[in-house]
Amino acid sequence: MEIGFHIPDFGAHFRLNNILVNMIEKKPEYFHDGLKIVSVFGAFPSSVWNGGRYFGGSAEMQSIKDIIQVFNDKGIPLRFTFTNPLIKEEHLGDSYCNQILRAANNGFNEVIVMSPILEKYIRDNYPKFPITSSTCKQIEDMDGVNAELKKDYKYVVLDYNWNNKFDMLEKISKEDRGRCEILVNACCNPHCERRGEHYRQIGEQHIKGWEHSKNPLNKTPLEYEDFICPCMKRGIYDITDLETYISPEDIINKYVPMGFKNFKLEGRTSSDINLLETYVFYMVKPEFRDKARFEMLNALTQKIKYFM
Repeated sequence: MEIGFHIPDFGAHFRLNNILVNMIEKKPEYFHDGLKIVSVFGAFPSSVWNGGRYFGGSAEMQSIKDIIQVFNDKGIPLRFTFTNPLIKEEHLGDSYCNQILRAANNGFNEVIVMSPILEKYIRDNYPKFPITSSTCKQIEDMDGVNAELKKDYKYVVLDYNWNNKFDMLEKISKEDRGRCEILVNACCNPHCERRGEHYRQIGEQHIKGWEHSKNPLNKTPLEYEDFICPCMKRGIYDITDLETYISPEDIINKYVPMGFKNFKLEGRTSSDINLLETYVFYMVKPEFRDKARFEMLNALTQKIKYFM
């Protein structure tokens, strides 16, 4: 049995993810059999190509290179969430995003895409990067899902509204199920009508920040309107009644036997404590959860110098 988890975020949750990876290596008996961290996804602050969640701030290139090396040395690729749906030709030459891809351009790290314009640019200029199709595309037609799986993508992240619809998931060929990635802990309401609008507003925020940074003489603070959604505050125990929720037992007893083996945990903007509990809930055997939680919390609160 193989269970692959794609986890957030290599920058915002660097310390927590480093602790998790080390614990899996040193104490594998705590974790479900066959469990592996397949990738860490996310984006460095203020990447205009970033989508899905907003990240402002800054990061020095040396810190970026250090973080890439830390995870790559552990055999884990970074996957850049370059899923801003509003990308135009004028954004493709952004020096910061291009520097990041050049730093990670070793044939091991990966990119998640939504915009056809940006996807073509990356394929043309950085052909070493395996590319994943984003759940932000919101493909809720099964013919569309199967068509997406026929394209040159390493993974296709399914829309969370397919979760637990096993009669429909059976329509994905067995050969393609291993390339599907399933979001198991979606905080959004099923069939959220505001989801596309939310993605567009996040993309607009990044573009406004990018435009603001182009004028070094502009000392006025960047202003933007936050997207208000109470679902964003949900933790793992707030979603268990949603029809899209997938339990650890369902992963092991239903999805894996069907041939699905890639599972995504969202939480890029969650607190470390919230995300830690999600990791323990999904990855750790029930009899070791208290012990693993204590050890990870203890390590997280130690005064150790980490990047960023």
